[in-house]
Amino acid sequence: MAMIAAASFLETFAGILPGADIVAHCARNSSPEKFSGWAEDPASILTLAEHPQGFAPVGYTVLTTPDLPVAPTPGDIELRRIYALSITRGTGLGHHLMATVIADARALGGRRLLLGVLDRNHRARTFYEREGFSPVGTRRFSVGAGWCDDVIYARSL
Repeated sequence: MAMIAAASFLETFAGILPGADIVAHCARNSSPEKFSGWAEDPASILTLAEHPQGFAPVGYTVLTTPDLPVAPTPGDIELRRIYALSITRGTGLGHHLMATVIADARALGGRRLLLGVLDRNHRARTFYEREGFSPVGTRRFSVGAGWCDDVIYARSL
């Protein structure tokens, strides 16, 4: 999962964010230890999508306890990560991953699904809005040495 996390982050943000910041961000936030922590957490669910030919990882999700600057409500759960490599565009994998996340969030007792997305990532924002999410806030966060702004989205489950 750490490998697909770094690869998909790099592919998504190359040309948008400075390369050194992408590398630093991936080293800090996509390490095997980070994923081990989520895997061992009973409040988290990780999903790995594999290519049907050869089973190479092509996407993943992380569903976990919220860590976002919005007023919490009972049953909140955060979609911390959802990424798929560009080779999967147009295959329906993104929608399939989201449907899996929604089912998993409900199984965990979730009532509201939250996520943060880079404000400049219009492709992702359009996808989330198509999937029933609406903006509920913003946050500022670091990527390497740089700072970025996120839009926080929510969707009732």
